[in-house]
Amino acid sequence: MFIVAVTGGIATGKSTVTSVFERHGIPVIDADKIAREIVEPGQPCWHKIRAAFGDEVLLPSKELNRAVLGRLIFENKELRGKLNQITHPVIHRTIFWRIFKLFMSGHAWIVLDLPLLFETGILMDFIHKIVTVSCDSDKQLLRLLARNELSEMEARNRIDSQMPLEKKCEKSHFVVNNNGDVDETEAAAMRIYTMMQESKQHWYNRFSLLGIILIVCITIIFLSTTFDVWPKSWRL
Repeated sequence: MFIVAVTGGIATGKSTVTSVFERHGIPVIDADKIAREIVEPGQPCWHKIRAAFGDEVLLPSKELNRAVLGRLIFENKELRGKLNQITHPVIHRTIFWRIFKLFMSGHAWIVLDLPLLFETGILMDFIHKIVTVSCDSDKQLLRLLARNELSEMEARNRIDSQMPLEKKCEKSHFVVNNNGDVDETEAAAMRIYTMMQESKQHWYNRFSLLGIILIVCITIIFLSTTFDVWPKSWRL
């Protein structure tokens, strides 16, 4: 199995691209969805956020008040770092576990929707191909303002908190320009899908893993036989 990561900036249209893969049967691990799941009321991260930020970041229902928390962290880099320390380790552990389960299920390849792929750098060594969804800065700002109830300054703070799109594009294998209409974006995603379907990388990865397992087993048997370390109860 190999992993294709889809990244980009906030409000650039990543979900439009990942939905194409999903419609064609490719599993998608969405880091944003995981981030929402792990902060539901009663979850360990929820308790840590409440202790760190106070009850003012909670709604009467005890769910996180994302508008309040968002204003706090995007106006204060130190608070943003504190939140990341609480949530990022859990997000990454959850991602690794889901990747493992999909690998054991026999999938040839999967998609990881991870907006902060480059910012965190945690999963870079496991990614086969990177797709960055990009658009013009003015369009990105307008989309964010239309999607969220933010002032222009708040929207710009959120955009500026991420790595510039130009740098992400430079580091990627594919760039999907999402300045046009949905059909154009989906057509670009389909071209990437077709290329990945034709790739034999998943066979290379599986044979490499099998080779590593065989080498480890042979080494264990050789050392055990040479130094006579098998327990007597195991011997015939």
